Amino acid sequence: MNGVAFFLGVNFVVAVCFSAVFAVVATRSRSRRAALWLAAGFGVASLSAVCELLVAYTDTPKIWAIGAFATVLIGMMLLRIGIGHLYGRRLDKRIAAFFVSASIILCYVIYDMPRGTLIQAVSYQSPFAIVLLDSAFVILASRGRQMIDRFLGMLTLFTGLHFFAKAGLAVLVGAGSAAKDYIHTNYALISQSATAILVVAVGLTLLAALVLEIMADQRSESERDTLSAIANRRGFNRQVQSILSAASHGKHAVILCDLDHFKRINDTYGHHVGDMVIQSFGQLMNDSAPKRAALGRIGGEEFAIFLPDTDISAAALFAQALRAATMTLPDLPDGLIVTASFGVSPVTSAARLAEAYRQADQALYAAKNAGRNQVKLTGLDEAEASEQHGESRL
Repeated sequence: MNGVAFFLGVNFVVAVCFSAVFAVVATRSRSRRAALWLAAGFGVASLSAVCELLVAYTDTPKIWAIGAFATVLIGMMLLRIGIGHLYGRRLDKRIAAFFVSASIILCYVIYDMPRGTLIQAVSYQSPFAIVLLDSAFVILASRGRQMIDRFLGMLTLFTGLHFFAKAGLAVLVGAGSAAKDYIHTNYALISQSATAILVVAVGLTLLAALVLEIMADQRSESERDTLSAIANRRGFNRQVQSILSAASHGKHAVILCDLDHFKRINDTYGHHVGDMVIQSFGQLMNDSAPKRAALGRIGGEEFAIFLPDTDISAAALFAQALRAATMTLPDLPDGLIVTASFGVSPVTSAARLAEAYRQADQALYAAKNAGRNQVKLTGLDEAEASEQHGESRL
C-alpha cells in the first residue's frame, strides 16, 4: 500500500465516522434535518475513496473515475443542503440536481482530454469549488453569527478556494498521464493529505456548531419554567445580568409580584385550576411586557419583571395595567377573580441590583399589608410618583 492508498483509507474512515456522528446528533438537535443532510453528505463522499482505489486496480477506470467525481460532488451538495437548513438559506433541489448532473456530464466529456492541462484541471475542480464557495457565502451572510459560525464560514471559503489551487498544482506537478496513474503521483499524495486535513476541520467545526446549539437549547430548557412558559429564577437572573452587562448604568426598574391568596385558590378549586392561573398569568406577562424585558417565575406564585431603560413612574404604570388585566384572566371557573400585588423599585446600576430587589420586596409586602391588589413603589406612593413625572394615577 502506497501513501495515497493510505490517505484514501483514512479519508474513508473519517467520512464514515462523521456520517455516523451526525446521524446520532440528529436525534438530539432541533436542526435535525440539517444534521441528517450532513450525515448523508459525509456518507456519500466517503465512497469516493473506494472509487479511487477501483480506478487504479480494475480494468474499468473510466466508470470509477466518474464515480469518484460524482460521489465527492454529490456529498458536497448534500452538505450544502444541510448548511442551508442550518443557516436558513435553503437550496432549491432542482437547481442542485441540475448542477450535479451537468457537472458529471462535464467530467465525462473531459475524461479523455490530456490530464494536467489547465482547462482539464480547472474544469474538473471548479464544480467542487463552486459548491463550497456557495456554502461559505450562506454561512457568512447569515444573521446572528457567532464566533464558531464565522470560523466555519472562513474555513469553508478556504476549502473552496483550495480546489483552484489543486488545479494549478495538477498543471505544475502533473496528475498522471491516465486516471489509473493518479494514485501513484506526488500530486495525489498532496491532494489526499490536504483533503484529509480539511475534511476533519470542516467536519469538526460543523459538529461543534450543532453541539453548541444543543447545549444552548438544553440551557434554555433548564432555565425555563414549563408551567408559566417564562424563565425560572436562574433564567431570570441570567437575563437580568445580560441586560445590565450591556447597559449597566441608566434608569431601569424591577417589579416583584405575588398572586393574592393563591393557596386559597388551590384549596377551593383544586391544583389544576391553580396551574391554569399560573399559565394564564405567565401568558399575560408575555403578551404585555416589552420585548427587551426579563420575565421570571421565581417561586410558586411569585413573579419578577425587569424593565430596562424604564423609570419608576413608567414601571408603576405598567404594573397597574398588569394588575388590572390580572382580574380578567380568561378560561377560569365562574366566580374566580384573581388579583395580584406588586412592588416596584428603580435599578440604577448592576452594583445596586440586590438592594433594588430588597426594596421591591418591601414595597410588595406593603401592598399586601395594605389590602392586596395594589401597586406600591419604593419610598413613595403612586400619586407622588405620578406627580413627579406629570402623570395621573391609573
